Amino acid sequence: MSNPGERISGQHHFGLSLSALVNLRWLAVAGQTVALAIVEWGLDYSLPAIPAFAIVGVTAAVNVALRLGYATTYRLSDKEAGALLGFDIVQLAMLLYLTGGLVNPFSVLFLAPVLISAMALKPRTTLLLGALVVTVSTVLAVHSLPLPWNGEPIVLPPPYVAGIWFSIVISVVFIGAYAWRVADETRKLSDALSATELVLAREQQISAIDGLAAAAAHELGTPLATIALVTRELERAIPEDAQHGADIRLLRQQTERCRTILRTLTSLESGLAPFDKMPLSHLIEEVVAPLRDFDIEFEIRLPEDRSNEPIVVRNPAILYGLESIVENAADFAKEKVTIVAEWNAMVVNIAVSDDGPGFAPEIIGRIGEPYLRARGQSPFRRNKGDEERGGLGLGFFIAKTLLERGGGSLRVENRTPPHTGAVVRVSWRREALEVASGTTQARTERPAEPSLASDPRAH
Repeated sequence: MSNPGERISGQHHFGLSLSALVNLRWLAVAGQTVALAIVEWGLDYSLPAIPAFAIVGVTAAVNVALRLGYATTYRLSDKEAGALLGFDIVQLAMLLYLTGGLVNPFSVLFLAPVLISAMALKPRTTLLLGALVVTVSTVLAVHSLPLPWNGEPIVLPPPYVAGIWFSIVISVVFIGAYAWRVADETRKLSDALSATELVLAREQQISAIDGLAAAAAHELGTPLATIALVTRELERAIPEDAQHGADIRLLRQQTERCRTILRTLTSLESGLAPFDKMPLSHLIEEVVAPLRDFDIEFEIRLPEDRSNEPIVVRNPAILYGLESIVENAADFAKEKVTIVAEWNAMVVNIAVSDDGPGFAPEIIGRIGEPYLRARGQSPFRRNKGDEERGGLGLGFFIAKTLLERGGGSLRVENRTPPHTGAVVRVSWRREALEVASGTTQARTERPAEPSLASDPRAH
């Protein structure tokens, strides 16, 4: 079964929106203008006002040029966004040079471009911007005009200035790395959910096509039978050497061909009543059937008394989720995969076990996260020398998401020694699977979850 996550990279960088970045830069221009005005005229501190306002004016001019030159929906490439953020760092450094260097409290704003880059751009771009911040901070720690002040300029001890420089460098490294990590996890989760939606849409389309085919076969069966009957009567009534005898025989043959095709379409939905309902045992068999060609034995264990067997909806999400789990078990099984199903008045349990190497212990508690990988190993099983089987864990994440969407809960574990292998248990409330609540008995309390008498760990 192909993994749809292979089509969706976990490292998408779609670029920053030009409109969003320009709006943020307008906010910076407004803040810088207000701060300079307050210092120059509100507090009556002396500062190089003309050069300072000129630097802010350059940023405003660049913003206007960007607005006029590009559409509002334009998305910046990684290099373009990095260049603009680098420009902002240099612009801020020039303002700080005129207003006290690192001693200026606004030197903390060096973190903003690095944070934006870490959230939206590639790590290489973020590293370059971080290096630029360290470079300009080093220059400002050594060379800058005095901090605007009334009276004698404030001169802070060199160790204190060095401490400010060190705090900026540490903040850039820590906050940049932390923001990148959070954004990377968000991107991975978004990609995994997109893959899940693609899988579910595909399964729903297949299910709809199957149902439509069966409905067409059912509806066309009666008129086609009438045509076949009339054709046979005409064939008997017309002599073999009659003018249209060959045409009648051809019509009968084509009618039989149509009936054969309709029988094939009907078989696609055999056991469904009318087209989307089946016993739980049939659903399990539908999951296992495509995997019978594997060089693995599949054993399905059901209760002896099946008089109260759940009649379930053929839910594409549940079908795909179970198929993924059973296929994963078959991939790693040595000889046998066992599927045990049990139910009572309230719950339905399915356990899928294999006799393979089992889940790697260091990641068993994290199974179900997207893009999970154990170091040097398959994300799910201990390495058996078949590293090509290793993946990113996206298939299991999709299966877990789909099964939970269908009302189920999933639990994974390894079989107890001396047995080897993994067990995946899926449980549903019976109402979540049954077609009609009227088919279930009235219940006043929920009994304990049934123990799987045929525990796959016991063999």
